[in-house]
Amino acid sequence: MRTVFYPASERGNVDIGWLNSRHSFSFGNWYNPEKVHFGALRVLNDDIVKAGMGFGAHPHDNMEIVSIPLNGSLAHKDSTGTDGIINTGDVQIMSAGSGIRHSEYNPSSSDAANFLQIWVIPKSRNIQPRYGQKTFDANNRVNNWQIVVSPDENDQALWINQDARFALAKIDEGKELSFTPKFKNNGVYVFVIDGEITVDNKLINKRDAIGVSDTDGFSIKANKASEVLAIEVPMLA
Repeated sequence: MRTVFYPASERGNVDIGWLNSRHSFSFGNWYNPEKVHFGALRVLNDDIVKAGMGFGAHPHDNMEIVSIPLNGSLAHKDSTGTDGIINTGDVQIMSAGSGIRHSEYNPSSSDAANFLQIWVIPKSRNIQPRYGQKTFDANNRVNNWQIVVSPDENDQALWINQDARFALAKIDEGKELSFTPKFKNNGVYVFVIDGEITVDNKLINKRDAIGVSDTDGFSIKANKASEVLAIEVPMLA
């Protein structure tokens, strides 16, 4: 098993007033040649958006874009005709494909919104753009992996144009949870939303991450109550 530790303290930080974003991988004006991607996982931005502020309409293509609100809500509008709100507990995905335009902003007049924006390199290029959004019951991820993004309809998750899966878990203190990749030779990027875990005898704290590859499975132990996001992706060259 191969592991790579990604400390939260080494993330890039861009603060432009209305947006405070921490980048796990090179993004925009922040570039680190050692942090460009983990396999097909290209972007993981931890964004805090001030009340009433947001991103104006802008284009994307040939990227799978997942948004996971951690606190607050986002108003979303795009060129597929989608116009709505994603709230904490929801997961959103856009397959940008041949091209899509979208905007998103924090509809609250008083509270900041915190969300994870995640990009995955697609399996097939120039597909017809599509949008997906689903509300997930957080009770179903207590000491259990709740699959929220997957190409397999049997997972009852949001569809993604890649052999990739996203899973969320809330792990009680002292509990251990195993993870088995669905696709052969995939790696897994384990991001600690909150808490403290141990993977392969390595201590991983809040907003730290560890990339795990070359394994058929591994275990996560929660040293304190923790919330974890596991992103399984092909390990691209």
